[in-house]
Amino acid sequence: MSLASPTLDLKQTMHSIIQRIATGPELSKDIAQDEARLGMKAILENAVDPVQAGIFFIALRMKRETNDENKGILDAILEATQRVTAEVDEVVDIADPYDGYNRCLPAAPFLGPVLAELGVPAVSHGVDAVGPKYGVTARHVLAAAGVPVDLNPAQAAARLADPVLGWTYLDQVQFCPGLHDLVPLRAKIIKRQAVTTVEVAARPIAGRKRTHFVTGYVHKPYPPIYAMLARHAGFDSGLIIRGVEGGVIPSLRQPGKAFWYRDRGEEVEMDIDPVSLGIEQSARAVPLPDDLPKSEREGDEVAIMVDVRATAQAAAEAGMEALAGNRGATYDSLVLGAALILRHVGKARSLIEAAEQVRAVLDSGRVLARVK
Repeated sequence: MSLASPTLDLKQTMHSIIQRIATGPELSKDIAQDEARLGMKAILENAVDPVQAGIFFIALRMKRETNDENKGILDAILEATQRVTAEVDEVVDIADPYDGYNRCLPAAPFLGPVLAELGVPAVSHGVDAVGPKYGVTARHVLAAAGVPVDLNPAQAAARLADPVLGWTYLDQVQFCPGLHDLVPLRAKIIKRQAVTTVEVAARPIAGRKRTHFVTGYVHKPYPPIYAMLARHAGFDSGLIIRGVEGGVIPSLRQPGKAFWYRDRGEEVEMDIDPVSLGIEQSARAVPLPDDLPKSEREGDEVAIMVDVRATAQAAAEAGMEALAGNRGATYDSLVLGAALILRHVGKARSLIEAAEQVRAVLDSGRVLARVK
C-alpha cells in the first residue's frame, strides 16, 4: 500500500483550511494552531499554489487572526529559521520595523554598538525592502555605514561573541530564505498579513542563558499580541515600545508608553517621559534633511516619499556623528532607546541611571570603534 506524499498531505490540508476560513464574515471558522502551522509550512515549502497562499493570508486577515493561528504561523517560521546560539550569556534581539521609515531618519540601527559598549550583546534583523511602507531599513542604514549586512547566522553569532564588536545585523534572506521568498507575494497582497506581525519573533540568534525581545508598535491592540508571540518563541523577556513609525525609539518630545515582561510572565505597562531623562527636542524624531531627493511609488500612498539611498546615507552620517558624541536628535534618540533596553535587562536601577550610562559611552567616542 502506497503512502500519501508529504506534499500531497500539505495540499489537502490547505484545501481544508481555505474551505473553512474563506466563507464570508459570518460563516468563516477559526483553525487550530497546528493547522495554521501546516498551512504556513505548505507556503514556505512551495507545496501550494501562490494563489492559495494569498487566499490563506487574506482570509485570515479578513476574519481576524486568533492567537492560536498566529502561534501556528510562528511555529512554521521557527521550524524554517536557521537558528544559532551565540557564545554569550545574554542577547538582546532588536526587531525594528521591517518595512522601514519614511518620515524621519532612523537612529535605531546604531543601538547595537551602543549596547555592546555597555556590555549587552545585541542583534538587529530585518529585510532590504517590504511593504506596506518600503521605507529606509536598518539594512540600508548599516550598509551605508560600511557594516556587513549579508552575514549568515553563524557569522553573525561570531560577531556577537567578539568582545571588540559585540553586536551584529542579520538579514531574513540569510536566516529564513523561504520566508524572504514571500516578499513578492506580499507586495501583491498589498494589505498587512499575519506574517508582518509574526516574522519579527523568529529569534535567529539566542544567548546561552537569556534572550530578550525588543520591538515597537503604533496601534494599541499589538502589545499583548507581540508579548504572546515572544513568549511562544522562547524569549525570556520582552520590551514592546510605542515608537515613532512603529520603531523601538519613542517620541523625543512627548510622554510615551511601553510594555514589558520578564521571566516569561505577564506584560506590565510603563510610562516614558523623555524630559525626565534630560531630553528636550522640538521634533518627535530625527527630522529628514530638507535637501533630500524625493521619490514615490506610483499609485501607492503609503510607500516611500524619500529616496531610500540618500536617506540611508544621511541616517548613517547622523548616526556616526552621534556615536562620536555630537549631541542632537540622533544622540538623544540613542540615549532614550538604549536607556529603555538597558533598564529592561537589569543593567541599571532606573531609566535616569541608564540614560547617564549611555551618555557616558557616547561622549567617550569609544562606540565608534565598534562600527569602524
